[in-house]
Amino acid sequence: MDFKAVSFNRDKSTFVKTLKKRVDNYFKENKISKHANFNMVLKTVLLVLFYFGSYSILYFFNASYYSLLLWLVMGFGMAGIGMSVMHDANHGAYSKNKKVNSFFGFFITFLGGSYINWKIQHNVLHHTYTNISSMDEDLDSGVLFRFSPDQKLKKHHRFQHIYAWFLYGLMTVQWSIDKDFLQLIRYHKNGLLKTQQKNFKNQMFLLIIYKLIYYSYALIIPLILFDKWWLVLIGYFIMHYTAGLILSVVFQCAHVMEPNEFNLPNEKRTVDKNWFVHQLNTTCNFAMNSKILSWFIGGLNFQIEHHLFPNICHIHYKKLSKIVQSTAQEFNVPYKSYKNMFSAVHSHYKFLKHLGSYKVA
Repeated sequence: MDFKAVSFNRDKSTFVKTLKKRVDNYFKENKISKHANFNMVLKTVLLVLFYFGSYSILYFFNASYYSLLLWLVMGFGMAGIGMSVMHDANHGAYSKNKKVNSFFGFFITFLGGSYINWKIQHNVLHHTYTNISSMDEDLDSGVLFRFSPDQKLKKHHRFQHIYAWFLYGLMTVQWSIDKDFLQLIRYHKNGLLKTQQKNFKNQMFLLIIYKLIYYSYALIIPLILFDKWWLVLIGYFIMHYTAGLILSVVFQCAHVMEPNEFNLPNEKRTVDKNWFVHQLNTTCNFAMNSKILSWFIGGLNFQIEHHLFPNICHIHYKKLSKIVQSTAQEFNVPYKSYKNMFSAVHSHYKFLKHLGSYKVA
C-alpha cells in the first residue's frame, strides 16, 4: 500500500512571507549562522560525556547500589543527547555540513534507536502532518491511549490520565526492542522507506547489526562482567524508564494539549489552512523563560519555533520566539504558551482525562 499524502493550502499568506523575511533578516543583520555555535558544540561534548562517562564509571561501582544512580544519570544523558544533539542533527540544523549532521544524527543508534525510522516518523510524518490522526504517528498508540478527539473512544480510556505516566516511561524500552523492526516493515510496505532512498533488505540487515552493537555494550557486557546481574537489569530499566518519561512528557506537552487543533483532511485529502498556520494551531510552547530546562531539552520548550523552522539550530529559538510571537500577534494568528513546565503537564493531564470521557459526535 502506497503512502497517501495530505496537502495544505498553498497560498503564501502575508503572514508567512513577513515571518520568513523577519527571521532571515535576524540572521543577516546579526551576521550569525542558523546552525550550531561554540556553545552548542560545548553542550554536545558535555551531554555525550554525561552519558558515556557515567557508563564508564559504572565499571568501578558495578557491585554497589550506587550504580543505580549512574544508570539514572545515563537516562538523563540519553534524553539530553536525543533532544539536544541527535534531534538537531537529523533535522539538518546542527551544521551546514551534511556529513556532520549525519555523524551526530547517527548517535541515536548508540541509544538503541534507528535514525532512518526516526527521520520518517518525526521529520516526514510528525512535522508535516502535525496532530492529523492516522498521519502523525506521535498520536498513534494503538488502543492504549486516545490522544486525539478523532480517535475511537474505548472504555479503558477513562483511566488514561492515571496510567499514562507509568506507560510513558516505557517508550524507549519498546523502541529499543521491537518498535524499530515493526516500523521498518511498515514503512517499506507503504512506500515511505523510498522517501529516504533506502533499500529495505539493506536497512533490515543494518538494523539488526546496530541493535546487536547497542545491546552488547549497554546490557550484555555489563551482565557478563558485573558482579550482580540483577542489579544490571534494574539499572538498565531505570535508564530507559527515565529517558522514556522525559521524552514522552516533553513531546506530549507540545501537541496533545486542549488549546491545540486536531484537523482532519477533507475528501480530497487537503487541509484548508496554510502549513505555517497549521503548525501554530497544533503546537504550543512552555516554560519559555527557563534557561536550564531549555538547555537540557534542546529548546523543545520552544516547540512552535522548532516546527516553523526545523532546519534552524535550537540555540536560536529564544530570540526567534520574540519575532514569531510579535508577528503572530500582528496578523491575529494564535501563539500559545504555558508559563512553566508544571502548568503544561497539568494541562496535558486534564486533556487526557477529557479525551478519555469525550466522544466525538
